[in-house]
Amino acid sequence: MTTTSPLPDPVLRRPDPVPGTGGLVDRHGRVATDLRVSLTDRCNLRCSYCMPPEGLAWLPKVEVLTDDEVTRLVRIGVEQLGIREVRFTGGEPLLRPGLVGIVRAATALQPRPEVSLTTNAIGLARVAPALAEAGLDRINVSLDTLDRDRFKQLAHRDRLDDVLAGLAAAQAAGLTPVKVNAVLLRGINEVDAVPLLDFCLERGYQLRFIEQMPLDAHHAWTRGEMVTAEDILERLSAAHTLTPDTAERGSAPAERWLVDGGPATVGVIASVTRSFCGTCDRTRLTADGQVRNCLFAREESDLRTSMREGATDEELADRWRIATLAKLPGHGIDDPSFLQPSRPMSAIGG
Repeated sequence: MTTTSPLPDPVLRRPDPVPGTGGLVDRHGRVATDLRVSLTDRCNLRCSYCMPPEGLAWLPKVEVLTDDEVTRLVRIGVEQLGIREVRFTGGEPLLRPGLVGIVRAATALQPRPEVSLTTNAIGLARVAPALAEAGLDRINVSLDTLDRDRFKQLAHRDRLDDVLAGLAAAQAAGLTPVKVNAVLLRGINEVDAVPLLDFCLERGYQLRFIEQMPLDAHHAWTRGEMVTAEDILERLSAAHTLTPDTAERGSAPAERWLVDGGPATVGVIASVTRSFCGTCDRTRLTADGQVRNCLFAREESDLRTSMREGATDEELADRWRIATLAKLPGHGIDDPSFLQPSRPMSAIGG
């Protein structure tokens, strides 16, 4: 009788057997080339889908990566692990004093990654020229309403004028395309869908609506109360003709729609109802040096401790590779066993 070895899992890509080589590949064949780096868990707004009005207990300063530590891990990602896109997030990254220097270090790497920033734009009017000079490629700005009263209701701060000024400054500095991210909450700012789209069309900004995700610090999110992608498209279609954009989407999270025949588009990121986990190419680094494979991951891998104990670049790269292997096939929000991660969005990085 002949025996044969079992065939290998056709989906599994095994890590390179030689330490110090290979990129960030998980067991489902996905390759992470997009790095999201949280520079701080602090924020100067209190958006209701993210944190309570009184704020949160911030990370102790000693636990937050230094500028040199951030730039070192980004360099390892680019030079050894195949990272091609780097986005700096928060909390609010403009609160990081060394932001411009961190951006400059990232854009000086070879091969040069695309470097972007996600921000609430408070203070951006002042720093946009310096960020452009440092090589920043583009900006994503969070803006959920153009109504001052609703802005105060959502963010618990009267800072709408600062956000609008930041948007204009980013465009003037050449940090384009300027993208606007909006989250709609049922019974609060659903009526802002069309005004936000018209505002962005008039100014040449690219608008993307994002379904509210279960990442609020107070765990008040419920699937039944969420404004879905279908709800958003229905509202927009009442004022504009939307047709699917046939351009290749790749790993981009947004489904894009041509507005009134184009060329302008609007995107809808259906993070919950039409997940795109199968094409995910992201890896995340928290402000305190933890690798996260997913926004909704309940496990993290600590690079900060190893780095501070003297690990070499090669050892840190291997730790990052090992962490990536544990990436799950999907976020599992529709699974009855789903548990919201303990860290809120402000502590993870968007």
